[in-house]
Amino acid sequence: MTPTVPPVAELIAPTHWRTVACISDLHLQASEPTTFAAWQHSMASTTADAVFILGDLFEVWVGDDALDADPAGFDAAFVQVLRDTARQRPVFFMHGNRDFLVGRACLDACGVTLLGDPTVLQFAGRRWLLSHGDALCLDDVDYLQFRAVVRSPQWQQDFLAKPLAERQQIARGIRSQSESRKRSGVVYADVDTVAATEWLHAARATVLVHGHTHRPARHDLGESLQRWVLSDWDAAAHPPRGELLCLSATGVQRVPLDAHGFYT
Repeated sequence: MTPTVPPVAELIAPTHWRTVACISDLHLQASEPTTFAAWQHSMASTTADAVFILGDLFEVWVGDDALDADPAGFDAAFVQVLRDTARQRPVFFMHGNRDFLVGRACLDACGVTLLGDPTVLQFAGRRWLLSHGDALCLDDVDYLQFRAVVRSPQWQQDFLAKPLAERQQIARGIRSQSESRKRSGVVYADVDTVAATEWLHAARATVLVHGHTHRPARHDLGESLQRWVLSDWDAAAHPPRGELLCLSATGVQRVPLDAHGFYT
């Protein structure tokens, strides 16, 4: 596919910020309490001045009205964690491919600010380009076609008009298909280097930070440009996965879960 550069939002950090933490791809769900506990502990322990959640915080999100359907269960628990975190420091959220239906009602309940994808963070003397990353995987043609459909206002309006139980059933079907694809051994597309470079040029940024691919790494793109990939989270895996990617004036640092004392 031909790379395209979407409109780029911009956020200017307050001058007192010294460190910000980025996370993505936690895929939180009630059936994985260990990962939830690790995330809860990390949010309570971090000393970052702000937290940026770059998509796929949840395994699936079928609409904010799900909060009312489970007022004392898993949904209430993660709302409380986000609310507690946001009382201590600003929390920003960007839609991913799993939770693009998170809406204003959920974010307002949590005290969280929505970010556009992509967004330039002007912080610590640099321009950091933040994205979930899925729109940059140009070789995943089928997914990008699906993305274009489900991100349209009309599709979302029609989907959210369905009964909650029907939406949950549809989501289970999509997740089942996704798991089957993983088990088949399919190799997922990575971020396209040309597209990433064009996005950075358009944003006048030098570092791209993103998730989605579950391939944590640092890529040098030439011209003093870099691409940093966030880790996904699975605290029950062997070895466990999960980290905060911390940005500061001194550069980028990966802070694994055990650095916050979760496994020590």
